[in-house]
Amino acid sequence: MIGKPEAIKLPVMVVAKKEKRRKRQNGEWTGKAEVISKKAYDQELRRLQDELVRLEEWVKYRGLRVVALFEGRDTAGKGGVIKRITALLNPRFARVVALPAPTERERSQWYFQRYVAHLPSAGEIVFFDRSWYNRAGVEHVMGFCTDEEYDEFMRTCPQFERMLVRSGIVLVKYWLSVSDEEQEKRFLGRINDPSKRWKLSPMDLQARARWVDYSEAKDQMFAYTDIPEAPWYVAETDNKRSAHLNLINHFLSLIPYEQVPHDDIKLPARQKRSYLRPPKSSQRMVPTKYQVE
Repeated sequence: MIGKPEAIKLPVMVVAKKEKRRKRQNGEWTGKAEVISKKAYDQELRRLQDELVRLEEWVKYRGLRVVALFEGRDTAGKGGVIKRITALLNPRFARVVALPAPTERERSQWYFQRYVAHLPSAGEIVFFDRSWYNRAGVEHVMGFCTDEEYDEFMRTCPQFERMLVRSGIVLVKYWLSVSDEEQEKRFLGRINDPSKRWKLSPMDLQARARWVDYSEAKDQMFAYTDIPEAPWYVAETDNKRSAHLNLINHFLSLIPYEQVPHDDIKLPARQKRSYLRPPKSSQRMVPTKYQVE
């Protein structure tokens, strides 16, 4: 009787090449990353933030309208990324929208209505820290919407987003992905650190308990709403600093921009006229407890 032939062991290099090819076919391959130091991270982050200022000036100059959505599991780092994106931007033209739970009045409206009110005017960028995709995620998993409302959202969301894009809005959608192990580590950090405990809500704990339900909901959401006009972009966020640089760099690559011409600025001479000001002793001064060198 002829025995079963032994499996052929491929050299490690061949296995690595096959895995690389598989990831490229599945869209998982992102190339070899450059490893940098914390100091280099700070320098590169500042350079990218300067570029974001140039992008914002271009958006104002050309009257563009930009919407960026940030979705992902709890602790994925949505707020941290948005904070670093907006750090140097002018808040008059770059707004962050993080809506609370809908009121009774808002629940009676067309689902997208309260989000439409926050869409940008010409020259503005709006960053949604969670968005209309609440219906596909937390509302669906936690039973805050009916199956009919969920199905209707999945049918109409692609149409809604195509309508936004046809109107001239630049729509960018990010999913921030965090691993099971890293999420557990971050949750424990919030539980044990009083300064972070405010970030932890009963809903967050439920999200942890229903990890698989949320995974299924995310996969279904992508299946329906990852459309050519408004595709999803996934950013790995287990390493927060890497995620900051990778996402900002990618965001800048999506919107072509140029240096906006500026007129030369000349500081006017200080006004000179006779005026006797009241003494500082007449004012309530903040005590000088610290003096920094």
